[in-house]
Amino acid sequence: MPSTVQKLSLSSLTAMVVGSMVGAGIFSLPRTFGDATGPFGAIVAWCIAGAGMFTLAHVFRVLAERKPDLDAGVYAYARAGFGDYAGFLSALGYWLVGCIADVSYWVLIKATLGAFFPVFGDGNTVAAVLVSSLGLWGFHFMILRGIKEAAFINTVVTIAKIVPIVIFIVILLAAFDTELFRANFWGGAGMPEASLFEQVRATMPITVFVFIGVEGASVYSRYARSRSEVGVATSLGFAGVLGLMVLVTLLPYATLERPEIAGMRQPSMASVLESLVGPWGSVFVSVGLIVSVLGAYLAWSLICVEVIFCAAKNGDMPRVLAQENSNEVPAAALWLSNGVIQLFLISTLFSNDAFRLMVELTSAMVLVPYLLVASYGLLLARRGETYELRPEERRRDLILAGAATVYTAFMIYAGGLKLLLLSTILYAIGTVLHLYTRREQKKPLFKPREWLVFMVAAAGCIFGIYGLVTGYITL
Repeated sequence: MPSTVQKLSLSSLTAMVVGSMVGAGIFSLPRTFGDATGPFGAIVAWCIAGAGMFTLAHVFRVLAERKPDLDAGVYAYARAGFGDYAGFLSALGYWLVGCIADVSYWVLIKATLGAFFPVFGDGNTVAAVLVSSLGLWGFHFMILRGIKEAAFINTVVTIAKIVPIVIFIVILLAAFDTELFRANFWGGAGMPEASLFEQVRATMPITVFVFIGVEGASVYSRYARSRSEVGVATSLGFAGVLGLMVLVTLLPYATLERPEIAGMRQPSMASVLESLVGPWGSVFVSVGLIVSVLGAYLAWSLICVEVIFCAAKNGDMPRVLAQENSNEVPAAALWLSNGVIQLFLISTLFSNDAFRLMVELTSAMVLVPYLLVASYGLLLARRGETYELRPEERRRDLILAGAATVYTAFMIYAGGLKLLLLSTILYAIGTVLHLYTRREQKKPLFKPREWLVFMVAAAGCIFGIYGLVTGYITL
């Protein structure tokens, strides 16, 4: 019987990249950067983040072309390069990234509405959680109708949400004050002194968060018309979104003093525009944010379900998660994902700053899968594997994959001990799925080197739980 799986065009794949990258983060950039640094530090931070993510995007592009048999991107590359448990951890981590990112989207939507309806507060009230839960399950049943329909909606929403961001940029360009930008450039007056390293380090979690999704086309590579279009979509999406993020970050410094930017309510893009054009600016950006975040939510719902489905299909997750409904949607994986998202939504009731926590935790969780992908790209280039065709590209790929590996390792360090320990809690507890799967298949739980990795994760989990109990780690 011929497959009825619908193929995605280059524009749809690019929309998948842009849709999964442009979400909650871009609307919070002015205050996040304003609180941490001035324009000079912001430029340094974006140079580091842009260069690092460029090398990582290049690795995804190369792997999509040189390893066309590996579908589902992040998970498949880790498994091929470093074995079953590494592949499982990558799939688990990336899946949880999708779940946590979706929670952050609901929190920011309700925080945005909280400016008009106080019952939603900062997105972590009982009313906010109840309304978010209704939205969660509304999307759930829409996705159950089919991937093709959901991908089409994602393309339309992606176009719609770029428009208010572009208008925001145009208005700020028209209001650009050179003298004010110069006064803010080295940090501005009235802000705490901090070294350039500390300023840049403070911006690292958000720069990782806003770039998550650059691999969106790679994750859905099995739906692409050709593998080359996966790489093109990744490059186009990355370049376009990077330009938008840099402008959204830097232009407010030319319209407001830095302390004013740092003290704004999130989403700070709405507050910046309101200060220039009046209340309608806040409403305009708030509507754009809700459209943007719902689009990113849909894109990430598709991506995280696809990852866990492919892992189950390849025998690295319980086989029940590989079940599809009559519309060829991974229904079991979708039910599990949304169940976990519901639990995380409830947990936001106990957090003082739920959005910031979800942003930081998402950034920390995604770095392990990214590190494994970069390392796999480096491994292929060092071995010369797949370079029988176009061998002249090997040296270039070796350098860029090495740089991507160093960048992701540095970002794990920059995230700090708190986020690392919280991540190990989730990785260690999630390993229960790996143990269940191995017993289901009557295979040994771990290979010798995998035991060491598990012991490190278990130790981090124990220290992390101890930190939460004693108050050393706060949410």
